[in-house]
Amino acid sequence: MAHGVGEDAIDPFRDPSMAGNTPNTPRADVPATLAVGRNASLTLGTDALIVLDELLESKGAGCCGMSLGGGNNKTTRSIPFYNVLWAETADDGEVIIHYAHAVSKQVVRRQIISYKLEKPDSDLAAAWVERLLEKAYGASQRQKRIKVLINPFGGQGKATQMYHKHIAPILAAARCELDVESTTHNGHGVEIAQNLDIEKFDVVACCSGDGIPHEVWNGFGKREDAQRALVKIAVAQLPCGSGNALCLNHTGTDSPSLAALAVVKGLRTPLGLASVTQGDRRLLSFLSQSAGIVAETDLATEHLRWMGSARFTYGFLVRLLKKTVYPADIAIKVEHGNKEAVRAAYRAEAAKPPRTQDERTLPAPGEPCAIPPLKYGTINDPLPDGWELVPHDQLGNFYAGNLAYMSSDANFFPAALPDDGCLDLVRIKGTLPRTKSIATLLAIEQHKFFDLPHVDYQKISAYRIIPKNQKEGYISVDGERIPFEPFQVEIHKGMGTVLSKNGHLFEAKGV
Repeated sequence: MAHGVGEDAIDPFRDPSMAGNTPNTPRADVPATLAVGRNASLTLGTDALIVLDELLESKGAGCCGMSLGGGNNKTTRSIPFYNVLWAETADDGEVIIHYAHAVSKQVVRRQIISYKLEKPDSDLAAAWVERLLEKAYGASQRQKRIKVLINPFGGQGKATQMYHKHIAPILAAARCELDVESTTHNGHGVEIAQNLDIEKFDVVACCSGDGIPHEVWNGFGKREDAQRALVKIAVAQLPCGSGNALCLNHTGTDSPSLAALAVVKGLRTPLGLASVTQGDRRLLSFLSQSAGIVAETDLATEHLRWMGSARFTYGFLVRLLKKTVYPADIAIKVEHGNKEAVRAAYRAEAAKPPRTQDERTLPAPGEPCAIPPLKYGTINDPLPDGWELVPHDQLGNFYAGNLAYMSSDANFFPAALPDDGCLDLVRIKGTLPRTKSIATLLAIEQHKFFDLPHVDYQKISAYRIIPKNQKEGYISVDGERIPFEPFQVEIHKGMGTVLSKNGHLFEAKGV
């Protein structure tokens, strides 16, 4: 399934790392207000398109029979530039604007308004439309070429329906070029990414939970041109699964239609990816690695999926009450070793302006650029110089996160940054009094977790963990279970690419 682009579209095969969106130089004399019809005008405001139509009140529902929302004056409506999907002119002098109309806090739907110029001037209309698109898209690439992967088993089997009802209309209205494919088996995302013609696409958008993005990045990592694929192709999530952390962190929502709008308007953003080595295997991780109570809570409650997100709370409380410990020896490469330093690093990045372009070097097509070698070796190599294995006999939780949100109500790593070359690490003893343990769980949702004195929070670039005194247990990488064996992890700054709202921060409350 594909949607083409019009003759006036920006070349969809341009390198998405190149800055600039404007196909033609707009006229310098373009006015902010365009007179349309006898009693109407369209004005480019500061943050929104202002529609003034004296007939709106008599029409009742709004312009062209559709409510535009916003504003107290019934003859004036505003459409935020962020919600403008596309604009164009017709041969008869008509100006047509497609936008995402908010029908609730969680749902937007495609709407159209159209007007004919009071005085036909095709050049003026085209220049005005171009200026509108400049305000609507800013530094974001227009008409993105998107490979859409639908996991038909996601969202309790409703992912395909969710895509066609909530997502596809938004992407199509924005004149995105779409190639849609459904995954059929476990690991299919790896195969698709490994064999994808990356010169034909700018984005891989996963209508799924977090599992398909994990597969896509690992598929890219297996390619001979892995580094080009990982930089060139942004991986996005359109939330259709039970775990939607990638979407939550970069768009601030788990609404399919709002996420589709965020992909349309998303800015290319570098994302550090982590290599996880275990045995003779090397995986790429974008989300988290955990051993201890979080891993067991996630993986040992699969049979309770019918409970929804409540299964995590239930599983967590059961293990807290038992005061379960998970002994391990741990070695860490620390970058910011205390909360004061972690907070300073976060605030320094947060003070920067939004990103306007991708400044990384993109390897040339055909250039051999496999995934980079490991700086610290694998779990099978001797311990790197300067590392020391420290016994953690009372360990309750070892949780390394690459994103902030782990779920919609769990901003577990509020100091996390997309591309600071660090993982955020949390360690908590398993011997806490039960009342303090329960208070710790509640503190996550209350955004007080970071400041708890018994929460050890650091920024690290690599680590090795060796479970001990247990024959069986749970280790989770991006929510997927791996063998209960020693493993080693290191982060690669700027290896992957996502789409985000501001280009350098997660959509989570920071520290």
